[in-house]
Amino acid sequence: MQKKIVRRVIESPELTDGWEQIPDFLCRAYRARGVNSLEELEYTLARLATSQQLKGVVAASKILADAVRHQRRILVVGDFDCDGATSTSVAVLALKMMGAAAVEYLVPNRFEYGYGLTPEIVEVAKQFKPDVIVTVDNGIASCEGVAAANQLGISVVVTDHHLPGNELPDAAAIVNPNQPGCDFISKATAGVGVIFYVMSDLRRELRECGWFAKLSVGEPNLANLLDLVALGTIADVVPLDSNNRILVEQGIRRIRAGKARPGILALIDVAGKDYRNLAASDLGFVVGPRLNAAGRLDDMSIGIECLLCDDPLKARQIALRLDELNQERKQIEGEMKAHASVLVDELNQANSSSDQAELPWGMCLYDETWHQGVIGILASRMKEKFHRPVIAFAPADDECKELKGSARSIPGLHIRDALDRVATRHPSLLSKFGGHSMAAGMTIKGEHYESFSRAFDEVVREELDESNLEAIIVSDGELAPHELNVTTAELLRKAGPWGQNFLEPVYDGVFDVVQARVVGAKHLKLLLQVEGADLLIDGIEFNSDWVGKESQLKKVRVAYRPDVNEFRGRKSLQLMVQYLEAV
Repeated sequence: MQKKIVRRVIESPELTDGWEQIPDFLCRAYRARGVNSLEELEYTLARLATSQQLKGVVAASKILADAVRHQRRILVVGDFDCDGATSTSVAVLALKMMGAAAVEYLVPNRFEYGYGLTPEIVEVAKQFKPDVIVTVDNGIASCEGVAAANQLGISVVVTDHHLPGNELPDAAAIVNPNQPGCDFISKATAGVGVIFYVMSDLRRELRECGWFAKLSVGEPNLANLLDLVALGTIADVVPLDSNNRILVEQGIRRIRAGKARPGILALIDVAGKDYRNLAASDLGFVVGPRLNAAGRLDDMSIGIECLLCDDPLKARQIALRLDELNQERKQIEGEMKAHASVLVDELNQANSSSDQAELPWGMCLYDETWHQGVIGILASRMKEKFHRPVIAFAPADDECKELKGSARSIPGLHIRDALDRVATRHPSLLSKFGGHSMAAGMTIKGEHYESFSRAFDEVVREELDESNLEAIIVSDGELAPHELNVTTAELLRKAGPWGQNFLEPVYDGVFDVVQARVVGAKHLKLLLQVEGADLLIDGIEFNSDWVGKESQLKKVRVAYRPDVNEFRGRKSLQLMVQYLEAV
């Protein structure tokens, strides 16, 4: 699709001393992302927000400390995505590190139970005979499930980060930075970050009551779990505010030093990556998908066991199984994406035009053969292709009486609020829903699909205008010829952590095309010459729209990320092309 490259407008605040030590291209990138002080780039644990700022954390700590001290049974109820898996692992490992004698976990199978602490899951949970249930990465909407647990005499501690509804569950304690009345500075904290903070405060509570002294053991170093926190934070695509950047950077440093969990190191290894050069993007695009594949196609317990495993050999065996599941997921995704493209063409056939203006602004797609575990990825892919909010649906049962939907949004539309507006206007259309500004999940009745599709499109059209549907690539400007080298690429790679709302820098420039050829059937390999210079640079665009038309490319404007290509011990600059257009 046609895109527009727009360069960032950088304000010029008065900068503190020390900025002259940073290369100009990196200085521009930081300033464009709102960093005005070098202190903001000091990703030390001392600069983390304290757990005491979290509403409900003290109450949660007291309940859990009492359970630890009296050897009560604790059950962690997690979610079936990467944030949920890492959250579950942090909770289980931290509780055991602090002396809890009976800690188990339960993750609902998405195909049987769906999301969250439902009454049905409480029925399963009671088989573990827990005294306390701790939800991680879920629970803020589990009013009925918490009520069911209360009736059984089970205390529930909710730890979550999703946006709350109008009613909060009647839990013994709720820790969620987005709950009413919470002044925690980082509203963007992922589920794994929330439970990390709860465990940190639990350690304080146990210290103050003399628990560690009684056991004659030292306090556990919870920083050893930051590799899990970094993985869950990046994989959940939460905004990387300053607090999240500290958590992620500290976790990445542990991974690069080889001090990560054996399961994380194994997942990196089976993907063919070197943990010593790991970047935040590798957590999102390499490790996260392999872990998520378990929850999408099978049972997330496989992924959690990989993260909990202390034996490197066993961890590798599990990682290989996860890699197989990820390959299977890719195949299913490819088939669904091809089918979805046909459905979009059918939506557009009325005018026999490929003009995207003819498409719904809020696009709903559904087929009864689609896999429920892959619709989130499908929605994301179609959102990227057509640059509009997309909801992909799949059957929740064999008879298609209920449909599960996964939504992905674009800047300008808060997807959960949009669903809330649909639910307010049409109370019968949505059985349940929840999520964030950019992603959400929902359940609807199969008979309501057409009505819901129209209602969703109507709300989206009210919230957006045509300019929102124009795909824009925001560039950090042009790199000078002397900046186009391996040193620049390596500096940028380690200058993050980059992620949501703190995006890795993208640059643009005009190049002469010396050679353009297709590799892997759908990727475009380029040899580019810097305009007005004798510098030749390799570039690659994955899944290129120019495949089959590459001979037309003579001079191009390219939006790219500098990267290092290493082959047989030799490093060279390679441009990872985000978009190119003929000029």
